[in-house]
Amino acid sequence: MPDVLDEELSGLDHLEVAAVAPRRRTRGVWAAVWPKLVAIGVVVAAWQMVAWWSSSRNPPVPTPGDVWTRLRADVATVDLWGAVGATLARAVIGFTLAACIGCIVGLAVSRWSALRVALGSLLTGLQTMPSIAWFPLALLFFEGSQAAIMFVVVLGAAPSIANGIISGVDTVPPLLRRLGTSMGAGTVTLYRDIVVPAAMPSVLGGLKQGWAFSWRSLLAGELLVALPVSASLGQRLQSFRVAEDAVGLLATLLVVLAIGVLIDALVFGRAERRVLTRRGLTTG
Repeated sequence: MPDVLDEELSGLDHLEVAAVAPRRRTRGVWAAVWPKLVAIGVVVAAWQMVAWWSSSRNPPVPTPGDVWTRLRADVATVDLWGAVGATLARAVIGFTLAACIGCIVGLAVSRWSALRVALGSLLTGLQTMPSIAWFPLALLFFEGSQAAIMFVVVLGAAPSIANGIISGVDTVPPLLRRLGTSMGAGTVTLYRDIVVPAAMPSVLGGLKQGWAFSWRSLLAGELLVALPVSASLGQRLQSFRVAEDAVGLLATLLVVLAIGVLIDALVFGRAERRVLTRRGLTTG
């Protein structure tokens, strides 16, 4: 008899949870969406006011409606998607190289104090260097090739990734290290199973910042280096500037902005929320 009563009560509880869960999910979605909608509305309204104010200028600032119409037309063309594909391919290659170099350097510096003394300040100095300052050197060594862009992308992103790893490893509680050592973990096992997972929030922060640096460096490189292979987003921006096509220029800038927002939300944002949720630092 108690078993039957428990089953009935659990069934009622399940119905109650099933009824409450969709409402909570809807509220959660709305709570995440409405601030973005308000922010977009404010930006569009301010943009429209600037366009009205500059109507007497030559050239005037395009209205949001004109840019939106142009963007819809460009999205239906092969040229835009080819440019997006070329830029994203370079972004993935450059960021992957920067992540590999940054992770190796960051782990080495956090492991050996001599390397920290030798390279710690240098990494911070490289991180603060403007990416545009590297392009004269890159063009001198690699001329107008894709290697020049990759050179600047790696130099712009790798120091940020390395510093994120160093900061994360430094904040790992010493108790975890002693626990791993007392259980017989060697250096590789200690870092693989204890130190790196414990430092993952800071590591993800470094990777996220490294992506931002690499994306900015890449677009700057595509603006400065005329690659003969295929069109890119940077080359589209440059061609629209030369043609004084402000509508096309702003439409392409919106594409660049959308790619950055989507990658941050779908890749780094999801990974960060997952890591924080596993550590009980935020709700699922």
